Amino acid sequence: MTKVKSMFVLAVTITAAVFAGAAAAKHLSDKSVKERLEPVHKVYVEGDEVPQVSNTAPSTGAASGPRAPEDIYNTYCTACHAAGVAGAPKLGDVAAWEPRVAQGEETVYSNAINGLNAMPPKGTCADCSDDEIKAVVDYMVEQSK
Repeated sequence: MTKVKSMFVLAVTITAAVFAGAAAAKHLSDKSVKERLEPVHKVYVEGDEVPQVSNTAPSTGAASGPRAPEDIYNTYCTACHAAGVAGAPKLGDVAAWEPRVAQGEETVYSNAINGLNAMPPKGTCADCSDDEIKAVVDYMVEQSK
């Protein structure tokens, strides 16, 4: 190894050791260790003064209402329905959607809500309401006519 390379390697090694030492010192400080060892929760027994806390979640503002079917599709459904993963009917593929639509609207809704074959219940939108899932199904069927 040339002298310049050796000097560079030595400089990098020393710099790394200094930073690692500083990080270890902070990580091992009394305050840091004490914070990591604090209990996750507290247990109160009869006679203890228990702080009053609210049992309601903080308000995040007004309810936004149902999400747009296209937004739900683009967020949750497109991964499978754009490419036809595991037999999922592609958006816009009339031939793939016709036999499904022929089974009736309620059957298509039920399959989407409860899952079918590789698709889990509600696809990947676990927090979607049944009405939102129905609206997404309507959107996909409409786009595939």
